[in-house]
Amino acid sequence: MIQYEKFSLENGLKVIVHKDETTPIVAFNLLYDVGARDENENRTGFAHLFEHLMFGGSENIPNFDGPLQEVGGENNAFTSNDITNYYITLPKQNIETAFWLESDRMKSLAFTEKSLEVQRSVVIEEFKQRYLNQPYGDVWLLLRPLAYSRHPYKWATIGKEIKHIEEASMDDVKSFFLKHYRPNNAILSVAGDVTRDQVEVLAKKWFGDIPAGEKLVRDLPKEPEQLQPRSLTVERDVPSDAIYKAYHICNRTDEKYYAADLLSDLLSRGDSSRLFQKIIKEKELCSNVNAYITGDMDEGLFVLTATANDGVSLEEIELALLEEVDLVITDGISPEELQKVKNKVASSQAFSNTSVLNKAMGLAIAELTKDAELINEEKELYAQVSEEEIQQYAKQIFKPTNCSTLYYKSKK
Repeated sequence: MIQYEKFSLENGLKVIVHKDETTPIVAFNLLYDVGARDENENRTGFAHLFEHLMFGGSENIPNFDGPLQEVGGENNAFTSNDITNYYITLPKQNIETAFWLESDRMKSLAFTEKSLEVQRSVVIEEFKQRYLNQPYGDVWLLLRPLAYSRHPYKWATIGKEIKHIEEASMDDVKSFFLKHYRPNNAILSVAGDVTRDQVEVLAKKWFGDIPAGEKLVRDLPKEPEQLQPRSLTVERDVPSDAIYKAYHICNRTDEKYYAADLLSDLLSRGDSSRLFQKIIKEKELCSNVNAYITGDMDEGLFVLTATANDGVSLEEIELALLEEVDLVITDGISPEELQKVKNKVASSQAFSNTSVLNKAMGLAIAELTKDAELINEEKELYAQVSEEEIQQYAKQIFKPTNCSTLYYKSKK
Protein backbone atom coordinates (compact mmCIF):
# COMPACT_ATOMS: atom_id res chain seq x y z
CA MET A 1 0.00 0.00 0.00
CA ILE A 2 1.22 3.47 -0.88
CA GLN A 3 0.20 5.86 1.89
CA TYR A 4 -0.55 9.45 0.88
CA GLU A 5 -2.40 12.58 1.90
CA LYS A 6 -4.33 14.97 -0.34
CA PHE A 7 -5.41 18.58 -0.19
CA SER A 8 -6.35 21.36 -2.62
CA LEU A 9 -5.45 25.04 -2.77
CA GLU A 10 -8.14 27.70 -3.15
CA ASN A 11 -7.17 28.15 -6.83
CA GLY A 12 -8.00 24.48 -7.52
CA LEU A 13 -4.50 22.97 -7.56
CA LYS A 14 -4.72 19.41 -6.27
CA VAL A 15 -1.75 18.27 -4.17
CA ILE A 16 -0.80 14.72 -3.15
CA VAL A 17 1.96 13.94 -0.64
CA HIS A 18 3.61 10.54 -0.14
CA LYS A 19 6.14 10.23 2.69
CA ASP A 20 9.07 7.88 2.03
CA GLU A 21 11.87 8.13 4.59
CA THR A 22 14.08 5.55 2.85
CA THR A 23 15.57 7.97 0.32
CA PRO A 24 17.21 11.42 0.44
CA ILE A 25 15.72 12.18 -3.00
CA VAL A 26 12.35 13.89 -3.45
CA ALA A 27 10.25 13.54 -6.60
CA PHE A 28 8.15 16.53 -7.63
CA ASN A 29 5.60 15.69 -10.34
CA LEU A 30 3.31 18.28 -11.94
CA LEU A 31 0.68 16.84 -14.26
CA TYR A 32 -1.45 19.04 -16.50
CA ASP A 33 -4.77 17.65 -17.71
CA VAL A 34 -4.07 18.50 -21.34
CA GLY A 35 -2.89 16.37 -24.25
CA ALA A 36 -3.09 16.11 -28.01
CA ARG A 37 -6.81 15.24 -27.77
CA ASP A 38 -7.46 18.82 -26.60
CA GLU A 39 -6.09 20.41 -29.76
CA ASN A 40 -7.89 21.97 -32.70
CA GLU A 41 -7.71 19.57 -35.65
CA ASN A 42 -6.22 22.37 -37.78
CA ARG A 43 -3.68 23.29 -35.10
CA THR A 44 -2.22 20.00 -33.88
CA GLY A 45 1.04 19.35 -32.05
CA PHE A 46 0.45 22.21 -29.58
CA ALA A 47 0.50 20.13 -26.38
CA HIS A 48 3.88 18.71 -27.40
CA LEU A 49 5.17 22.10 -28.54
CA PHE A 50 4.22 23.42 -25.11
CA GLU A 51 6.15 20.70 -23.36
CA HIS A 52 9.20 22.23 -25.06
CA LEU A 53 8.18 25.88 -24.60
CA MET A 54 7.91 25.35 -20.83
CA PHE A 55 11.70 24.93 -20.79
CA GLY A 56 12.25 28.19 -22.69
CA GLY A 57 12.33 30.33 -19.57
CA SER A 58 9.83 32.22 -17.42
CA GLU A 59 9.55 35.83 -16.31
CA ASN A 60 11.89 35.55 -13.33
CA ILE A 61 13.93 32.51 -14.39
CA PRO A 62 15.37 32.77 -17.92
CA ASN A 63 17.13 29.40 -17.65
CA PHE A 64 15.08 26.58 -16.11
CA ASP A 65 17.81 23.93 -16.01
CA GLY A 66 20.61 26.06 -14.52
CA PRO A 67 19.26 26.61 -10.98
CA LEU A 68 18.13 22.98 -10.81
CA GLN A 69 21.56 21.62 -11.73
CA GLU A 70 23.15 23.86 -9.08
CA VAL A 71 21.17 22.08 -6.36
CA GLY A 72 21.75 18.57 -7.71
CA GLY A 73 18.39 18.17 -9.43
CA GLU A 74 17.26 16.62 -12.69
CA ASN A 75 14.08 17.12 -14.69
CA ASN A 76 12.20 16.00 -17.76
CA ALA A 77 8.73 15.90 -19.25
CA PHE A 78 6.51 13.97 -21.63
CA THR A 79 3.31 14.55 -23.55
CA SER A 80 0.69 12.00 -24.55
CA ASN A 81 -2.70 12.25 -26.22
CA ASP A 82 -4.18 12.65 -22.73
CA ILE A 83 -1.69 14.43 -20.45
CA THR A 84 1.40 16.61 -20.21
CA ASN A 85 3.67 15.67 -17.31
CA TYR A 86 6.68 17.50 -15.84
CA TYR A 87 8.88 15.94 -13.19
CA ILE A 88 11.87 16.87 -11.06
CA THR A 89 14.04 14.80 -8.72
CA LEU A 90 16.35 16.56 -6.27
CA PRO A 91 17.85 16.24 -2.77
CA LYS A 92 15.18 16.74 -0.11
CA GLN A 93 16.92 19.77 1.44
CA ASN A 94 16.55 21.61 -1.87
CA ILE A 95 12.89 20.84 -2.49
CA GLU A 96 11.85 24.50 -2.49
CA THR A 97 13.81 25.01 -5.71
CA ALA A 98 11.32 22.76 -7.51
CA PHE A 99 8.35 24.76 -6.17
CA TRP A 100 10.01 28.02 -7.23
CA LEU A 101 10.82 26.83 -10.75
CA GLU A 102 7.48 25.17 -11.57
CA SER A 103 5.33 27.91 -10.06
CA ASP A 104 7.14 30.65 -11.98
CA ARG A 105 6.54 29.06 -15.36
CA MET A 106 2.90 28.28 -14.50
CA LYS A 107 2.43 31.88 -13.39
CA SER A 108 4.42 33.75 -16.00
CA LEU A 109 5.92 31.80 -18.88
CA ALA A 110 8.16 34.02 -20.97
CA PHE A 111 6.41 34.37 -24.31
CA THR A 112 9.26 35.55 -26.53
CA GLU A 113 9.55 35.20 -30.27
CA LYS A 114 13.06 33.81 -29.78
CA SER A 115 11.85 31.02 -27.46
CA LEU A 116 8.98 30.17 -29.82
CA GLU A 117 11.30 30.00 -32.83
CA VAL A 118 13.91 27.90 -31.01
CA GLN A 119 11.38 25.38 -29.71
CA ARG A 120 9.45 25.33 -32.98
CA SER A 121 12.70 24.35 -34.74
CA VAL A 122 13.40 21.65 -32.14
CA VAL A 123 9.93 20.13 -32.56
CA ILE A 124 10.06 20.26 -36.37
CA GLU A 125 13.45 18.54 -36.30
CA GLU A 126 12.05 15.90 -33.93
CA PHE A 127 9.10 15.38 -36.28
CA LYS A 128 11.48 14.78 -39.18
CA GLN A 129 13.99 12.61 -37.32
CA ARG A 130 11.65 10.40 -35.29
CA TYR A 131 8.59 10.19 -37.50
CA LEU A 132 9.56 10.84 -41.11
CA ASN A 133 13.20 9.78 -41.49
CA GLN A 134 13.31 6.78 -39.18
CA PRO A 135 12.35 3.24 -40.27
CA TYR A 136 8.71 2.56 -39.27
CA GLY A 137 8.60 6.07 -37.74
CA ASP A 138 5.37 7.09 -39.47
CA VAL A 139 3.37 4.02 -38.38
CA TRP A 140 1.23 5.97 -35.90
CA LEU A 141 0.83 8.87 -38.31
CA LEU A 142 -0.86 6.30 -40.58
CA LEU A 143 -2.55 3.99 -38.07
CA ARG A 144 -4.31 6.62 -35.96
CA PRO A 145 -6.32 8.23 -38.80
CA LEU A 146 -7.07 4.75 -40.12
CA ALA A 147 -8.51 3.57 -36.79
CA TYR A 148 -10.22 6.82 -35.75
CA SER A 149 -12.63 8.74 -37.94
CA ARG A 150 -13.91 11.36 -35.46
CA HIS A 151 -12.17 11.30 -32.08
CA PRO A 152 -9.00 13.46 -31.77
CA TYR A 153 -6.96 10.33 -31.10
CA LYS A 154 -6.80 10.29 -34.90
CA TRP A 155 -3.61 12.35 -34.76
CA ALA A 156 -0.34 11.58 -32.98
CA THR A 157 1.06 13.67 -30.12
CA ILE A 158 3.67 15.18 -32.45
CA GLY A 159 0.79 16.51 -34.59
CA LYS A 160 -0.81 15.70 -37.92
CA GLU A 161 1.68 17.58 -40.06
CA ILE A 162 4.71 19.83 -39.71
CA LYS A 163 2.77 22.76 -41.23
CA HIS A 164 0.68 23.08 -38.04
CA ILE A 165 3.83 23.73 -35.98
CA GLU A 166 5.36 25.98 -38.63
CA GLU A 167 2.25 28.18 -38.65
CA ALA A 168 1.74 28.38 -34.87
CA SER A 169 1.46 32.07 -33.99
CA MET A 170 2.29 33.76 -30.67
CA ASP A 171 -1.45 34.40 -30.15
CA ASP A 172 -2.19 30.68 -30.72
CA VAL A 173 0.45 29.73 -28.20
CA LYS A 174 -0.65 32.23 -25.54
CA SER A 175 -4.30 31.24 -25.73
CA PHE A 176 -3.44 27.54 -25.45
CA PHE A 177 -1.32 28.26 -22.36
CA LEU A 178 -3.91 30.43 -20.63
CA LYS A 179 -6.61 27.87 -21.28
CA HIS A 180 -4.84 24.72 -20.10
CA TYR A 181 -1.83 25.58 -17.92
CA ARG A 182 -3.80 26.75 -14.92
CA PRO A 183 -3.63 25.49 -11.30
CA ASN A 184 -7.19 24.15 -11.46
CA ASN A 185 -6.15 22.00 -14.44
CA ALA A 186 -3.11 20.51 -12.67
CA ILE A 187 -2.19 17.90 -10.08
CA LEU A 188 1.00 18.24 -8.02
CA SER A 189 2.37 15.06 -6.46
CA VAL A 190 5.39 15.08 -4.13
CA ALA A 191 7.04 11.86 -2.91
CA GLY A 192 10.04 11.47 -0.61
CA ASP A 193 11.12 12.30 2.93
CA VAL A 194 8.65 15.18 3.26
CA THR A 195 5.60 15.91 5.40
CA ARG A 196 2.18 17.11 4.36
CA ASP A 197 2.65 20.29 6.43
CA GLN A 198 5.96 21.06 4.74
CA VAL A 199 4.48 20.56 1.26
CA GLU A 200 1.34 22.53 2.11
CA VAL A 201 3.37 25.54 3.30
CA LEU A 202 5.48 25.50 0.12
CA ALA A 203 2.49 24.91 -2.18
CA LYS A 204 0.61 27.88 -0.71
CA LYS A 205 3.73 30.07 -0.78
CA TRP A 206 4.62 29.41 -4.41
CA PHE A 207 1.35 28.38 -6.12
CA GLY A 208 -1.30 29.95 -3.89
CA ASP A 209 -1.48 33.34 -5.61
CA ILE A 210 -1.66 32.00 -9.18
CA PRO A 211 -5.21 32.69 -10.42
CA ALA A 212 -7.39 29.80 -11.50
CA GLY A 213 -8.44 29.55 -15.11
CA GLU A 214 -11.91 28.93 -16.47
CA LYS A 215 -13.31 25.54 -15.56
CA LEU A 216 -12.84 23.41 -18.65
CA VAL A 217 -15.53 21.01 -19.77
CA ARG A 218 -14.14 18.48 -22.22
CA ASP A 219 -16.67 17.75 -24.94
CA LEU A 220 -14.86 15.62 -27.50
CA PRO A 221 -16.57 13.90 -30.43
CA LYS A 222 -17.20 10.26 -29.58
CA GLU A 223 -15.77 7.70 -31.97
CA PRO A 224 -18.63 5.78 -33.61
CA GLU A 225 -18.60 2.00 -33.54
CA GLN A 226 -16.51 0.64 -36.41
CA LEU A 227 -18.76 -1.53 -38.59
CA GLN A 228 -16.43 -2.29 -41.50
CA PRO A 229 -12.83 -3.55 -41.61
CA ARG A 230 -10.35 -0.93 -42.79
CA SER A 231 -6.94 -1.40 -44.32
CA LEU A 232 -4.08 0.60 -45.76
CA THR A 233 -1.00 -0.63 -47.63
CA VAL A 234 2.13 1.50 -47.88
CA GLU A 235 5.65 0.93 -49.19
CA ARG A 236 8.62 2.38 -47.37
CA ASP A 237 12.40 2.12 -47.39
CA VAL A 238 12.58 -0.33 -44.46
CA PRO A 239 14.42 -3.64 -44.03
CA SER A 240 11.35 -5.89 -43.52
CA ASP A 241 7.61 -6.01 -44.06
CA ALA A 242 5.46 -5.38 -40.98
CA ILE A 243 1.80 -5.60 -40.05
CA TYR A 244 -0.22 -3.59 -37.51
CA LYS A 245 -3.76 -4.57 -36.54
CA ALA A 246 -5.69 -2.13 -34.32
CA TYR A 247 -8.96 -3.05 -32.57
CA HIS A 248 -11.15 -0.60 -30.63
CA ILE A 249 -11.42 -1.27 -26.90
CA CYS A 250 -12.76 0.43 -23.76
CA ASN A 251 -11.31 3.46 -21.99
CA ARG A 252 -8.93 3.50 -19.04
CA THR A 253 -11.65 3.62 -16.36
CA ASP A 254 -13.79 0.78 -17.73
CA GLU A 255 -13.77 -2.40 -15.65
CA LYS A 256 -12.96 -4.38 -18.82
CA TYR A 257 -9.67 -2.50 -19.15
CA TYR A 258 -7.95 -5.01 -16.85
CA ALA A 259 -9.15 -7.97 -18.90
CA ALA A 260 -7.81 -6.30 -22.07
CA ASP A 261 -4.45 -5.61 -20.44
CA LEU A 262 -4.07 -9.16 -19.17
CA LEU A 263 -5.10 -10.50 -22.58
CA SER A 264 -2.31 -8.50 -24.23
CA ASP A 265 0.18 -9.90 -21.69
CA LEU A 266 -1.09 -13.41 -22.25
CA LEU A 267 -0.49 -13.05 -25.98
CA SER A 268 2.94 -11.44 -25.99
CA ARG A 269 4.56 -10.75 -22.62
CA GLY A 270 7.78 -12.70 -22.42
CA ASP A 271 9.23 -15.71 -24.20
CA SER A 272 6.57 -18.08 -22.82
CA SER A 273 3.70 -16.02 -24.27
CA ARG A 274 1.42 -17.51 -26.92
CA LEU A 275 2.50 -15.35 -29.86
CA PHE A 276 6.22 -15.77 -29.15
CA GLN A 277 5.96 -19.53 -28.76
CA LYS A 278 3.78 -20.13 -31.81
CA ILE A 279 4.72 -17.44 -34.36
CA ILE A 280 8.38 -16.81 -33.60
CA LYS A 281 9.63 -20.06 -32.10
CA GLU A 282 7.50 -22.75 -33.73
CA LYS A 283 6.51 -21.29 -37.12
CA GLU A 284 9.54 -18.94 -37.48
CA LEU A 285 7.44 -16.35 -39.31
CA CYS A 286 8.61 -13.22 -37.50
CA SER A 287 11.59 -11.52 -35.96
CA ASN A 288 9.33 -9.86 -33.39
CA VAL A 289 5.67 -9.91 -32.44
CA ASN A 290 3.76 -7.84 -29.93
CA ALA A 291 0.31 -7.26 -28.46
CA TYR A 292 -0.46 -4.22 -26.31
CA ILE A 293 -3.17 -1.76 -25.38
CA THR A 294 -2.85 2.01 -25.64
CA GLY A 295 -4.44 2.55 -22.19
CA ASP A 296 -6.11 5.84 -23.13
CA MET A 297 -8.47 7.97 -21.04
CA ASP A 298 -11.05 7.70 -23.83
CA GLU A 299 -11.74 4.56 -25.86
CA GLY A 300 -8.36 3.16 -26.94
CA LEU A 301 -6.86 0.43 -29.09
CA PHE A 302 -5.67 -3.15 -28.75
CA VAL A 303 -2.77 -3.48 -31.17
CA LEU A 304 -1.15 -6.58 -32.69
CA THR A 305 2.15 -6.02 -34.49
CA ALA A 306 4.65 -8.29 -36.22
CA THR A 307 7.75 -7.89 -38.38
CA ALA A 308 8.20 -10.54 -41.08
CA ASN A 309 11.20 -12.79 -41.55
CA ASP A 310 12.68 -12.86 -45.07
CA GLY A 311 10.49 -14.74 -47.52
CA VAL A 312 7.40 -14.67 -45.28
CA SER A 313 4.33 -12.82 -46.52
CA LEU A 314 2.23 -10.52 -44.39
CA GLU A 315 -0.78 -12.67 -45.30
CA GLU A 316 0.86 -15.70 -43.62
CA ILE A 317 1.60 -13.67 -40.50
CA GLU A 318 -1.88 -12.17 -40.38
CA LEU A 319 -3.39 -15.65 -40.60
CA ALA A 320 -1.15 -16.89 -37.78
CA LEU A 321 -2.07 -13.91 -35.58
CA LEU A 322 -5.78 -14.45 -36.17
CA GLU A 323 -5.45 -18.18 -35.42
CA GLU A 324 -3.98 -17.38 -31.99
CA VAL A 325 -6.67 -14.82 -31.28
CA ASP A 326 -9.37 -17.30 -32.34
CA LEU A 327 -7.93 -19.91 -29.97
CA VAL A 328 -8.54 -17.57 -27.04
CA ILE A 329 -12.11 -17.04 -28.22
CA THR A 330 -12.92 -20.71 -28.88
CA ASP A 331 -10.85 -22.55 -26.25
CA GLY A 332 -10.36 -19.89 -23.60
CA ILE A 333 -7.36 -19.85 -21.29
CA SER A 334 -6.31 -21.97 -18.33
CA PRO A 335 -6.30 -20.75 -14.71
CA GLU A 336 -2.55 -21.45 -14.58
CA GLU A 337 -1.86 -19.36 -17.67
CA LEU A 338 -3.86 -16.45 -16.30
CA GLN A 339 -2.21 -16.67 -12.89
CA LYS A 340 1.20 -16.50 -14.52
CA VAL A 341 0.48 -13.18 -16.24
CA LYS A 342 -1.20 -11.82 -13.09
CA ASN A 343 1.98 -12.64 -11.17
CA LYS A 344 4.05 -10.75 -13.75
CA VAL A 345 1.79 -7.71 -13.44
CA ALA A 346 1.99 -7.80 -9.64
CA SER A 347 5.78 -8.11 -9.61
CA SER A 348 6.28 -5.29 -12.14
CA GLN A 349 3.94 -3.05 -10.11
CA ALA A 350 5.86 -3.84 -6.92
CA PHE A 351 9.19 -3.14 -8.61
CA SER A 352 7.89 0.12 -10.10
CA ASN A 353 6.75 1.31 -6.68
CA THR A 354 10.27 1.16 -5.22
CA SER A 355 11.05 4.46 -7.02
CA VAL A 356 9.84 7.74 -5.51
CA LEU A 357 9.49 9.22 -8.99
CA ASN A 358 7.29 6.33 -10.15
CA LYS A 359 5.15 6.71 -7.02
CA ALA A 360 4.77 10.48 -7.48
CA MET A 361 3.91 10.04 -11.14
CA GLY A 362 1.60 7.09 -10.47
CA LEU A 363 -0.35 8.95 -7.79
CA ALA A 364 -0.89 11.97 -10.06
CA ILE A 365 -2.03 9.83 -13.00
CA ALA A 366 -4.31 7.76 -10.74
CA GLU A 367 -5.87 10.95 -9.34
CA LEU A 368 -6.56 12.22 -12.84
CA THR A 369 -7.87 8.87 -14.06
CA LYS A 370 -10.24 8.30 -11.17
CA ASP A 371 -8.76 8.85 -7.72
CA ALA A 372 -5.28 8.55 -6.19
CA GLU A 373 -6.43 5.39 -4.39
CA LEU A 374 -6.52 3.64 -7.77
CA ILE A 375 -2.75 3.14 -7.38
CA ASN A 376 -3.51 0.78 -4.48
CA GLU A 377 -6.69 -0.75 -5.89
CA GLU A 378 -5.25 -1.89 -9.21
CA LYS A 379 -3.52 -4.96 -7.82
CA GLU A 380 -6.88 -6.32 -6.71
CA LEU A 381 -8.63 -5.21 -9.92
CA TYR A 382 -6.15 -7.31 -11.92
CA ALA A 383 -6.42 -10.21 -9.47
CA GLN A 384 -10.22 -10.34 -9.82
CA VAL A 385 -10.22 -10.86 -13.61
CA SER A 386 -11.43 -14.35 -14.53
CA GLU A 387 -10.63 -16.60 -17.50
CA GLU A 388 -14.25 -16.22 -18.65
CA GLU A 389 -14.05 -12.41 -18.63
CA ILE A 390 -10.97 -12.46 -20.83
CA GLN A 391 -12.54 -14.94 -23.24
CA GLN A 392 -15.77 -12.91 -23.45
CA TYR A 393 -13.92 -9.64 -24.01
CA ALA A 394 -11.73 -11.26 -26.67
CA LYS A 395 -14.95 -12.20 -28.51
CA GLN A 396 -16.09 -8.61 -28.28
CA ILE A 397 -12.80 -7.06 -29.41
CA PHE A 398 -11.54 -9.35 -32.15
CA LYS A 399 -14.26 -8.90 -34.74
CA PRO A 400 -13.05 -8.33 -38.31
CA THR A 401 -15.35 -5.30 -38.54
CA ASN A 402 -13.65 -3.76 -35.47
CA CYS A 403 -10.19 -3.91 -37.01
CA SER A 404 -7.98 -1.46 -38.93
CA THR A 405 -4.95 -3.08 -40.56
CA LEU A 406 -1.80 -1.38 -41.79
CA TYR A 407 0.30 -3.41 -44.22
CA TYR A 408 3.73 -1.79 -44.09
CA LYS A 409 5.82 -3.16 -46.94
CA SER A 410 9.50 -2.93 -47.70
CA LYS A 411 10.48 -1.42 -51.08
CA LYS A 412 13.34 -3.92 -51.48
